Amino acid sequence: MSKNKKLLLIDGNSVSFRAFFAMHNVLDKFVTGEGIHTNALYAFNNMLELVLKDEKPTHVLVAFDAGKTTFRTKMFEEYKGTRAKTPQELMEQLPLIQEMLSYRGIKTYDLPDYEADDIIGTMSRKAEADGMDVTIITGDRDLTQLTTDKVTVKVNVKGVAETEAYTPEHVQEKLGITPKQIIDMKGLMGDTSDHYPGVEKVGEKTAIKLINEYGSVEGIYDHVDEMKKSKLKEHLINDKDQAYLSKKLATINLEAPVEITVGDLEYHGDNQEELIQFYQKMNFKTFLDRMDVPQEDTSEALADIKVQVLDEVAVAKIVQNTQPQTLIVEGFGENYHLAPIVGIVISDGKDYYGTADVSILENTDLKTWLVDKSKEKYLFDNKRTIALLHRYGCDLDGISFDMLLVAYLLDTNDNKQDIGLVAKNYNLSLPSEDEFYGKGVKKAVPEDTDVLLNFLAQKAQVIDGLKDKMLAELKQNDQDSLYDEIELPLSIVLANMEIKGVTVEVSKLKEMENSFATRLAEIEQKIYQEAGKEFNINSPKQLGVVLFEDLKLPVVKKTKTGYSTSVDVLDKLKDKSPVVQMVLEYRQISKIQSTYVVGLQKFVQPDNKIHTIYLQTLTQTGRLSSIEPNLQNIPIRIDEGKQIRKAFVPQHDDWEIFSADYSQVELRVLAHISGDEHMQEAFKEDYDIHAHTAMRIFGLNSTDDVTPNMRRQAKATNFGIVYGISDYGLSQNIGITRKQAAAFIESYFEQYPGVKKYMDDIVKYARENGYVETIMHRRRYLPDIHSSNFNIRNFAQRTAMNTPIQGSAADIIKVAMINMQKKLKEENLQANLLLQVHDEMIFEAPKSEIKTLEKLVPSVMDSAVKLDVPLKVETAHGKTWYEAK
Repeated sequence: MSKNKKLLLIDGNSVSFRAFFAMHNVLDKFVTGEGIHTNALYAFNNMLELVLKDEKPTHVLVAFDAGKTTFRTKMFEEYKGTRAKTPQELMEQLPLIQEMLSYRGIKTYDLPDYEADDIIGTMSRKAEADGMDVTIITGDRDLTQLTTDKVTVKVNVKGVAETEAYTPEHVQEKLGITPKQIIDMKGLMGDTSDHYPGVEKVGEKTAIKLINEYGSVEGIYDHVDEMKKSKLKEHLINDKDQAYLSKKLATINLEAPVEITVGDLEYHGDNQEELIQFYQKMNFKTFLDRMDVPQEDTSEALADIKVQVLDEVAVAKIVQNTQPQTLIVEGFGENYHLAPIVGIVISDGKDYYGTADVSILENTDLKTWLVDKSKEKYLFDNKRTIALLHRYGCDLDGISFDMLLVAYLLDTNDNKQDIGLVAKNYNLSLPSEDEFYGKGVKKAVPEDTDVLLNFLAQKAQVIDGLKDKMLAELKQNDQDSLYDEIELPLSIVLANMEIKGVTVEVSKLKEMENSFATRLAEIEQKIYQEAGKEFNINSPKQLGVVLFEDLKLPVVKKTKTGYSTSVDVLDKLKDKSPVVQMVLEYRQISKIQSTYVVGLQKFVQPDNKIHTIYLQTLTQTGRLSSIEPNLQNIPIRIDEGKQIRKAFVPQHDDWEIFSADYSQVELRVLAHISGDEHMQEAFKEDYDIHAHTAMRIFGLNSTDDVTPNMRRQAKATNFGIVYGISDYGLSQNIGITRKQAAAFIESYFEQYPGVKKYMDDIVKYARENGYVETIMHRRRYLPDIHSSNFNIRNFAQRTAMNTPIQGSAADIIKVAMINMQKKLKEENLQANLLLQVHDEMIFEAPKSEIKTLEKLVPSVMDSAVKLDVPLKVETAHGKTWYEAK
């Protein structure tokens, strides 16, 4: 082959693994509409683009492991035995990475009984024999043994973007040995990540010293008898078999029975059409932009609009008009509780009136029209519009069509927060917010008011044009009552809650900030005392040295940069040293301090309140999410987290906080939709459901025989079943073997056969219909239910089981919130609904109303939806949110 041919070999598994953890902190931001994570896929592709640009290969192969069983596990059963199970979120991405590689015109290959390393080793030698240059990309330093004058091994050092290039010279310079001798080094020192032993007490330095003196493992054992008597000599003699075995395990097979040739790996670039479709499906806008491919725009252009001035004369026409009208109130900024209104457009589909002068909102006739229930209006995002207008002294009513809510109900996978993106779904060409205003620092309102008002008028045109079509689809799906009776009325309830806000005593948070800072300083000193030196506790590298070198704790897991000090590692070591327990405590308090104690203070407005925003159209199950800030995930399992709630107080001194919580609502929903007699009986008789489940699955005669540990295990099983948990997941949750967990689940289904039947039936329904529904007909589409890939299909099946349960529970609390708001008004109570935290509602009320609420709230919540089992509500109250829990 000619000299300019170059083969690029990529270690698929190790690079995918590193790609996943390189972007682990943004895991939840990289999710497709179907709920599949894409962080590893994104980082892998980013790396691929850089490497293809730098290396300019003529031939490319990405090698993957075929499975856990290889010729090495046959030699040594424990090989790679201590490796943690690959996270499910990464497992579901591996087939996507392979799919993407095929669209990029890159061959992938795996070989039963062999590892990716062996495929890479074999192909690198074949290419070298053909006179080609070879570059290997990997996250695994073991492959540096393959380095020759023609083969460079590049090892990922930071995430996947940066690499360290190993040539024979670099190996010599860095380690003082030849690439081939790396196998001898591994034989002597073993490998904690691949879990093979080596010689006791021989680390990297000692191994290199011995190799420099004797050349190889064989050379060492030829001369071991001549060595001076020492502990090292003793270990070498005792562990001779281990050294030879470890060397064998570390040796990459250069003659694996690979059935492809170098000629099969020619690289001709991307299959553009397929790749574009794939990027669109994965929502990879960055990669689409980079491709710079002119994409055919089949969308329909909107008609030019003449926008007339929205002034006193126009208002007179609007208020006289008996037709429904579309209202656009444009706020500029992420948080609409702070964003200014930059423009208003009102249209009946023929005439468009607009202004950027918000003083028009002082017009009494316009104010009256906005709040007039009989004047029908259409818009996009009712809740946001109510909140924006409220800050300018206007109220709003009479909304019949909220395009945001309808688009969300029609397909939760497609939860578009942007009217431009909804328009594109219906083939209408309206710029998205980012396209119109720009992104990041470039984001700005156009100086030309006409340009802005034309954009807002186009929004009105899209709403008006799509209303009938979207409402017809809603009716066809039997979702019109879900929209009319739940989502639209709820948007008003949520708007009122957000506007009302919750009072926060900043002085309490400041007090906590000081006491937590003192506490952290005390823990810090104790750690230094125990460790015998000062170091940066927040540095995993420095902490690793202290734990595993200074304190000599057993190494649980190594990363490419040193020792792992992740929470799961520290949990396994907490009984071995007081330092570990203190580090865990330090981390916990430190996170609460920065995220909540300090973090929440930034969100307190001049009225001493936090006005959180509830996202009504984000989750695929229908649950509400809270942002700016998130008040739904203040930790309550640990006391330091619970303390935060002491700062949340009612707005008046003689008032109290009152909370009402649905008890085990998801399990009650499961009992209802599965129709399981045993589970229904437990709830109807008001048994302790977890003790009752424990009694049944452990085959006991009475709940009196159930131990606390049995109840804990049954509780984890009850809730695990709701989420379609696997035997592996359950074993991890309750600390039993996978086999025991499988037996647990089997026993559970024997005792609750109706639940098993529901699980089977709902998966079958999803396969036949492509979606599942809640009791209120909230739909979730599951396109991956037919995937040929086991992991992706399995994920969709678990989603099918869980969505009707979790989604129905979300429906129930939404109905309860709407009914509760009505009831407070009817009864003329001063109490306010302040917050919703999943299954719980939090109110503030005068002390004199607490007795009334104790009867009223449970009766409203119990009767929100009629199930075959009773709903149960627990209430509490006190001076602060902390006391009301």
